[in-house]
Amino acid sequence: MRLKHTLLAVALAFGASSAAYAENLKIGMVLPMSGPFAAYGEQILNGARLYLAENDNKLGGREVELVVRDDTGVAPEISKRAATELVVKEKADILAGFGLTPSAFASAPIATRAKVPMIVMNAATSSVTEKSPYIIRTSMALPQITAPIATWALNNDIKNVFTIVADYGPGHDAEKQFVETFTEGGGKIVGEVRTPVQNPDFSPFLQRAKDAKPDAVFMFVPAGEQGVAFLKGYEQRGLKEAGVRLISTGDLTDEDVLDALGDPAQGVMTSFHYSEAHDSDLNKKYVESYYKAYPNKRPNFMSVAGYDGMKLIDQVLQKTDGDASGKKFVDAAKGMSWESPRGKVTIDPETRDIVQDIYVREVQRVDGKLQNVEVDVIPEFKDPVKEAAKK
Repeated sequence: MRLKHTLLAVALAFGASSAAYAENLKIGMVLPMSGPFAAYGEQILNGARLYLAENDNKLGGREVELVVRDDTGVAPEISKRAATELVVKEKADILAGFGLTPSAFASAPIATRAKVPMIVMNAATSSVTEKSPYIIRTSMALPQITAPIATWALNNDIKNVFTIVADYGPGHDAEKQFVETFTEGGGKIVGEVRTPVQNPDFSPFLQRAKDAKPDAVFMFVPAGEQGVAFLKGYEQRGLKEAGVRLISTGDLTDEDVLDALGDPAQGVMTSFHYSEAHDSDLNKKYVESYYKAYPNKRPNFMSVAGYDGMKLIDQVLQKTDGDASGKKFVDAAKGMSWESPRGKVTIDPETRDIVQDIYVREVQRVDGKLQNVEVDVIPEFKDPVKEAAKK
């Protein structure tokens, strides 16, 4: 009943006036700005603000007002309430942000009923874009960044793997895609465990992995502090010493925590869509601008997703002459391409998900600084889950 009342309020607020728009563009951002995932919100917001600063605070010729609501992390009721307040009370033209999948899932019905574009800048479960026809994603889908590391493992004499993933949507996606790609190529899974999303103790899981004597452990946990704890446990439990390699999606060696990981991270292989060390003129400019704006932070994949989210809005509004109304916005976004700090990206016209290059990277010390050095690339890679569903 509560959801029905929420959607009714949204409908009443937008039913008569959704096609009209004021001169200023109001973007309501739902982000974790406090709690264990606060770094997610900070990085996404940093990237969004950097793009605005570079463009005189205008998108498609319209002055922008950002309104930020803190959903604290994995708290879908808070996310839903924040999205509702943004469209009903603040009259937001566009919803954006969404650091974690539960937040995006909870907010999607609000975007649908209000017919408001919803730009997902991190939440990575494959099905996120299927929750509303108004969702467009500028980050990644977990299967999209997982399949390449499974293929790399098969090509590098890794024959059996133990998987450890966080027990929520993205973790399930990562586990499923890794197992599927790895076993189809002839690899063997010798054990699988799922860890709590909040405050996990990795020790017993890592011991089980060590006892299974795999060639490698594949892991996925939320980016940030959990990766630091995982790598520390991996070292303490003697897996590296025992010759068990560690492979992962790039969340583990995210630039936000790479310095904290320290030398034990050297040699870790990951697959991902962005690295601070990506060798392009645009990325070098982006990194320089980011450090100038935020001297105490390293630019990471979430900051780039926030930056590209604003780039998408800018290009769409240029195409629609400033009209941000839902269907017109989404139709204009389909098939749109641009050069990002991560490389060329495109919005898939069928799925509204992002198509992008995925890189295999190795953590190396470069000029005294730990970096994710790209050693291979899978160009213009789509979410394999959605691609399989088409067949």
